[in-house]
Amino acid sequence: MNKKSKLIIGCILFGFGANASNQLPKYLLRAKAPITEVPFTNVHLNDVFWSPRIEINRTVSIPSAFRECEKNGRFDNFAIAAGLKKGEHRGDFSFDDTDPYKVIEGASYSLAVHYDKKLDHYLDSVISIIAAAQESDGYLTTCVTNKCYRLSGWWGTHKWEKINSHELYNSGHMIESAIAHYKATGKRTFLNVAIKNANLICKTFGPKEGQIHRPSGHPIVEMALCKLYKVTGTRQYLDMAKYFVEETGRGTDGHALSEYSQDHKPILQQDEIVGHAVRAGYLFSGVADVASLTNDTAYFHALERIWENMAGKKLYITGGIGSRAEGEGFGPNYELNNMTAYCETCASIANVYWNYRMFLATGDSKYVDIYERALYNGVLSGVSLSGDKFFYDNPLESMGQHERQKWFGCACCPGNVTRFMASVPQYQYASQGRDIFVNLYIQGKGNVNGTEMLQQTDYPWNGNVKITVNPKNNAKFNIRLRIPSWAKSRPVATNLYSFVDSAKQYTLKVNGKEIKAYITDGYAVVNKKWKKGDVIELSLPMNVRRVKANDNVEDDRGKYALERGPIVYCLEGKDQKDSAVFNKVITTKTEIDANYDSVKLNGIVELSGKAEEIEQDGTVENTTFHAIPYSTWNNRGADQMEVWIPYSPIYAHVKPQPTIASKAKTLFYQSAIQKDAPETAAVMGEAWGVNDQWEPKRSSDISKPYHYWWLKNGTPESIAYEFDKPYTVSNVEVYWLDFDHYDGNFRTPESWKLYYQDSEGNWKEVEHPSSYGIDKDKYNSVDFTPVTTTGLKIIAQLRKGASGGIIEWKVNN
Repeated sequence: MNKKSKLIIGCILFGFGANASNQLPKYLLRAKAPITEVPFTNVHLNDVFWSPRIEINRTVSIPSAFRECEKNGRFDNFAIAAGLKKGEHRGDFSFDDTDPYKVIEGASYSLAVHYDKKLDHYLDSVISIIAAAQESDGYLTTCVTNKCYRLSGWWGTHKWEKINSHELYNSGHMIESAIAHYKATGKRTFLNVAIKNANLICKTFGPKEGQIHRPSGHPIVEMALCKLYKVTGTRQYLDMAKYFVEETGRGTDGHALSEYSQDHKPILQQDEIVGHAVRAGYLFSGVADVASLTNDTAYFHALERIWENMAGKKLYITGGIGSRAEGEGFGPNYELNNMTAYCETCASIANVYWNYRMFLATGDSKYVDIYERALYNGVLSGVSLSGDKFFYDNPLESMGQHERQKWFGCACCPGNVTRFMASVPQYQYASQGRDIFVNLYIQGKGNVNGTEMLQQTDYPWNGNVKITVNPKNNAKFNIRLRIPSWAKSRPVATNLYSFVDSAKQYTLKVNGKEIKAYITDGYAVVNKKWKKGDVIELSLPMNVRRVKANDNVEDDRGKYALERGPIVYCLEGKDQKDSAVFNKVITTKTEIDANYDSVKLNGIVELSGKAEEIEQDGTVENTTFHAIPYSTWNNRGADQMEVWIPYSPIYAHVKPQPTIASKAKTLFYQSAIQKDAPETAAVMGEAWGVNDQWEPKRSSDISKPYHYWWLKNGTPESIAYEFDKPYTVSNVEVYWLDFDHYDGNFRTPESWKLYYQDSEGNWKEVEHPSSYGIDKDKYNSVDFTPVTTTGLKIIAQLRKGASGGIIEWKVNN
């Protein structure tokens, strides 16, 4: 049976298994109902892994996020819009309204499974302020209502003016939050606000004359409108979602097409995932919803092509997506740099949403494999074990420059974490007719179509899973048990990653008797007449496995990642004898032990074994290593960290001896408008990367930190060193940045000059400089008359229409 023929949205033909000849018995082929979600309220976890995290989300993360919303004026903005309070609109972004929406959504999920009278009343109070802020026609974006022209760069001068205004993004998050509150409490107060806003959207946008003809700009409203359709049954919401999907990349009203806004090309013409990673994940989730609800196979096949590119060429081993900080999005195929990996927390969450919907449309476990990978690694790393600090980006290497924060100016990630963590139980099961999919192995109780599923397991620390099946009445149906990708030959169902060592065989028993189940789409299918008390026992071997990346992934060459079960591991400086990780080598012959520590990092399985340590003189010493789950790093203070570990000394990095430059503080300045008066430029903050002593391979090598003048084009820009004491210097070497990006090119500068700081603090150009080189792919060395100074400054004139930057800047005596 051709696999493509099975991918029919809405009514999918499924076989139950494969016999020795890989053909399905004919009696097992029959039309099936759509795959449906099991509400998270029907699943109650009581395990040692997720339950504590969900409880911390309820008791710490959600209250903390609400306090930050209060402190940072998020609710004040609604009160000002409602006329309940006077004052200036606060915040720096047009989408700040979504912060309280997301936290309300998470709080609603929590309320549904753990009623809290105080929280219930709190939600009523803040929802009443939001409702009061809504304009009479249903419009709701506070910075526009409050006429905050300080933010007009985002939204313009009137409603719906700009594609990147985030007005529809605000609406999407508000609608999703209102639906969650309605489902949790039965109250329609917030839902009525959402319906009124959605009706305005349907009136304002569309194909008719007088309507606005363009997509949403920052996708999420597509998912939200599909949810509202399913709650209300009102067809115009689904039609509106479909319109936004179909309008993507068409430029009907003449607006400029943009990869950043996921508006560069019609969906049906796409085969590569590009642009802003969160927008991509949200958009393709919405496309999957529309395709499923309208039985549109063409859109689904387009999603398959895009998914193959993402999973086969642009997916991090942690389940994260989006390699570049510039534009918060994707680089070219196989660009999976580790230290500069962006992997926004919101993007990992979006990756779960998208893959979950792909599973619902197909019943294929390869999508669950990726959302499990993201769940246990890329999403969880975004929040501290304490629940009150967050990562915006999630690198796979760090020199210690990364630290979680309690909040951000652009605070999309903390709120997103609060709503997502509360909804984790909904990803465990699914049903198709009477059949049950077991997608995640988490101890607890689930009710699927009247059948109680009792799981007992210490997963992810242990691979033994016991499931007691208690149907309401004895009945024959299938239970599909996912055999995870980590128990096979490849971590994901593409050629991007592979295991170096072979998989050990899992075992499956029913009522104590070992069976050989049919395998279809990654599931072991058990078909029998189930009665109360039947027991399934699945044993998944959890040996430590080494992962090798496709050789096209340059930054992972000569290195392995370590996995055990669904958990990706890392080395952190806190656990190594010399507090360093980049000088460690774990050979292919090293035996690796795995031991559970109930105290360390709230309880983890830690890996340990022998390692080689490369000294500064090149000698190799024997040592030991300890590895912790990647999701738990940076919970004991900032330190070095790496996921991909060298298996040969030639790939290890030993930090050189300190230099004048490496000890310096790096500062960046306002645009130096007056070229002949560089002292007029004010210090804007500290820069990073140009003195980290990692040697670049080429001017397009962005695998390690570098400094770039983001959103600056054709202007004079500056960067300076502030030395720890006066030095006499006579030479600098500058390695210029030069690479292409979908949202702006970075080029070597048109010209540049070097200045030193005299004893009175004035900046003067160095005397008798040799040629100020602007060549790429090399150090540009400049000799000059020796000066004794406490600082040097570069002023670079950027090329017309281009930005620029510096990868490394050395200073010599």
